Amino acid sequence: MSNETVGFDVFKLNKQLLDAISESGYITPTPIQQKAIPLALAGHDVLGIAQTGTGKTAAYILPVLMKVKFAQGKHPRALILAPTRELVMQIEEVARQLGKNTDLRIVSLYGGLGPKTQIELIEAGVDILISTPGRFMDIYRKGNIYPKDLKTMVLDEADKMMDMGFMPQIRSILEVIPNKRQNLLFSATFSGRIEHLAAEFLEFPERVEVAPSATTAETIAQVKYTVPNIKTKINLLANLLQNEEISRAMIFTRSRKNAESVYSYLERKDFGEIRVIHANKGQNTRINSMEDFKAGDVRILVATDVAARGLDVTLVSHVINFDVPLIYEDYVHRIGRTGRAENEGKAITFINPAEAYHFEKIEELIRMKVEELSIPEEVDVPATPFEEKQAYERELDRLRQRDNPDYKGAFHEKKTQPKKNIGKGEKVKAKKHSKKPNRNQLKTKNQKNRGK
Repeated sequence: MSNETVGFDVFKLNKQLLDAISESGYITPTPIQQKAIPLALAGHDVLGIAQTGTGKTAAYILPVLMKVKFAQGKHPRALILAPTRELVMQIEEVARQLGKNTDLRIVSLYGGLGPKTQIELIEAGVDILISTPGRFMDIYRKGNIYPKDLKTMVLDEADKMMDMGFMPQIRSILEVIPNKRQNLLFSATFSGRIEHLAAEFLEFPERVEVAPSATTAETIAQVKYTVPNIKTKINLLANLLQNEEISRAMIFTRSRKNAESVYSYLERKDFGEIRVIHANKGQNTRINSMEDFKAGDVRILVATDVAARGLDVTLVSHVINFDVPLIYEDYVHRIGRTGRAENEGKAITFINPAEAYHFEKIEELIRMKVEELSIPEEVDVPATPFEEKQAYERELDRLRQRDNPDYKGAFHEKKTQPKKNIGKGEKVKAKKHSKKPNRNQLKTKNQKNRGK
């Protein structure tokens, strides 16, 4: 397809879909949509690689809606798999928005609540099923999903599914659905594992890559701060949030504990409405928090990586990585929450001494050096406590030993000191002062005792 500006009408979609696209405010298809939609409509298997926020959800939803067309029968004819309930909910929202002028029945399946209502919706009739792998297999095993009519299968965020250990469930699904079907696989990153999955899952696929794998969007300005300890991270965060330019921010932490700690600290300050979401939060709490954030009623959303994907908010001004992610591809997905739909955004990362190793790997992955800023003078930088400093050094030792088994760091096990060579006179002297008698001494003593 040429580089000239084109509209969605070039794809020869039906009037219902074109009207819905127009009503949604979309005028020009994104590069991934321009390349993937014609191939999917032509019936090819497609491997799509594009960074998050580039419109890849619509790149497969539109062909699926066009192929399924109208309600028919009771069993699903298209299956879309995604790794998290948040992403399933986002896909469902896009599918309903673009399919609103059709009579298509769209059902989403995910955990966090009982399956009874979801089963009732399936039994009432479904055309497009959107699901997490685990919940699909749970309901299938109950005998409530009949996959014999499936003609199209989509794997979205395939790299994340592999990171989360969903491959056994995906292989189980592949065993129960028809072999003759169209397959679409989309991912923000392309690794050796994804290449292996594509070879197993796709048949003579057309590869579509609008940017090199793990490329971050050009609309995102990235900066980093090197910080000595956790207290400085907190102080720096509080300082940055005083800036009114941070109108809507997502703060990512590595653990639920850190998320709650950051939330509790910020809640005591006057930074506007704040919410926190992580795996321990109830389903309704998470949904309500995300909806309020999307509506602009919440200024700051603190989250673990459970929300790094599947949250489509076009006006997130800043993403702050309070902790560096240990799964390096998650950095791309985290910062992809800002700079969406051609809006400009900013990504800020705090890096402690142990995290510097990981961020160097991230910079290798994204093929760029992130600009480093100095901590503002007004930010208090307390001394690092001894225990925290030791924890950083141990972690660095562990990471360096992983890369180089011969590396010996500050906390390696000390070798036993070799015995010193001592002269003949010293040896006698040593025996004389030894508290513990040797075998010969014990033997002589026993013989004397027996003689008595």
